[in-house]
Amino acid sequence: MRILLVEDDTVLRDVMLRSLADAGHRVDVSTNVEDADHLWRVQPFDAVLLDLNLPATASPTSGLASGLTALRQARARGDRTPVLVLTARGRTEERIAGLDAGADDYLGKPFDLAEVEARLRALVRRAKGTEDLVVLGQLKLDRKARRFAVANAPLDLPAREFEVLWELMSPPGRTVSKRALSDKLSGFDESLGDNALEAFISRLRKKLLGSGAGIRTLRGIGYLLEAEV
Repeated sequence: MRILLVEDDTVLRDVMLRSLADAGHRVDVSTNVEDADHLWRVQPFDAVLLDLNLPATASPTSGLASGLTALRQARARGDRTPVLVLTARGRTEERIAGLDAGADDYLGKPFDLAEVEARLRALVRRAKGTEDLVVLGQLKLDRKARRFAVANAPLDLPAREFEVLWELMSPPGRTVSKRALSDKLSGFDESLGDNALEAFISRLRKKLLGSGAGIRTLRGIGYLLEAEV
């Protein structure tokens, strides 16, 4: 998953960043409401981890005063990215405000990092209509374990090939545009070109031979993972 982490507490932010990165997620970080709003507008994310109590650095005319206002603006412009709000434990009014503004779930600080990832998986699963265990032919994805297998044998993939296949199986049978895949694999300091993406697809096709699943190119549209006859 590609996640936007919005948290200004240095210690907590660094711990969460390491934990999410170690779990294989791509994480973009913001420490204030203005940067968070900008990243949220220009980059598609699978989920947002949002601290409501952020320092406001934006101009008064932007209307941005807290993480709560950034959330409200995102929902007002039709952004449906799943949002997990981080609040101070015991602050019931914060949780209510976050949910009323459009948050999908909340966690009170301090929290267990394993619970953060479990809740993120649940939110993304609900948003995309996917399950933790996805099977297509003999190809299997276990989201909890973050593992692929073919005929019950582990399918070990380099990081970016893993991310491409993960996206194509979320869920399978869904057309994914080149732009969407490129955005998931690119960082703000790099851009993944079409040639590189096509190379990942080509290598994946070879590794999926005999699995009963194949990647079809829809010219000018994107890619589709489907069962092979």
